[in-house]
Amino acid sequence: MRPEVLVFDVNETLIDIDSLQTHFDRIFGDPAVLREWFGQLVMYSMAVTLSGGYTDFFSLGQAVLRMTADIRGVAIDDDDLRGLADGMRTMPAHPDVAEGLQRLRDNGFRLATLTNSPHQDGPTPLEHAGLAGFFEHQFSVDEHRVYKPSTVLYTSAADTLGVAPSSCMMVAAHMWDTLGAQAAGFSGALITRPGNASLPAPGVAQPTVVATDLLQLNAILEGQS
Repeated sequence: MRPEVLVFDVNETLIDIDSLQTHFDRIFGDPAVLREWFGQLVMYSMAVTLSGGYTDFFSLGQAVLRMTADIRGVAIDDDDLRGLADGMRTMPAHPDVAEGLQRLRDNGFRLATLTNSPHQDGPTPLEHAGLAGFFEHQFSVDEHRVYKPSTVLYTSAADTLGVAPSSCMMVAAHMWDTLGAQAAGFSGALITRPGNASLPAPGVAQPTVVATDLLQLNAILEGQS
């Protein structure tokens, strides 16, 4: 069934976290540490939620950077922490995103975002990336103080948008995000950005749609209309 609303993850789905590699190359001498740090950041965001705590995503990202440095015996300072936080706010969009969002909107889809990143004073990451104008609403987990894939985040977004969860499709580069959305009644679209893939495990809900980028997603959904 064609969804009415597409709700997008932001980090890695729309904006390119590989732009942060320069920070990890400078601090650790190895840009590949970025993926280690990001995986730990996602894991600890879920652990914080499951244990009943909360701190914003940028602060947690700084803390995980310090933890990673301690594990590797690397000294970091406040400038390193500030540089990472600034980098997380100003990541560029993937090359396909602006055109893909325009095509999806032209094809009649309502567009919104749901991100782990906080909406603090100043421009949001989407505004920095020049994408904010495509979306009728930018949802942040800050509003509920729990991280994805908590199902309340998805159902609350659908409620605010005035539609049933079944009318929404979560578009994300991570299956843990589509799993949470599908458990809340959404359909799910997995965007297989580099470093991401589906998880074909028994008993695990598979994405409704798998696409390499937003242009291919548009073509798939256009074919379903």
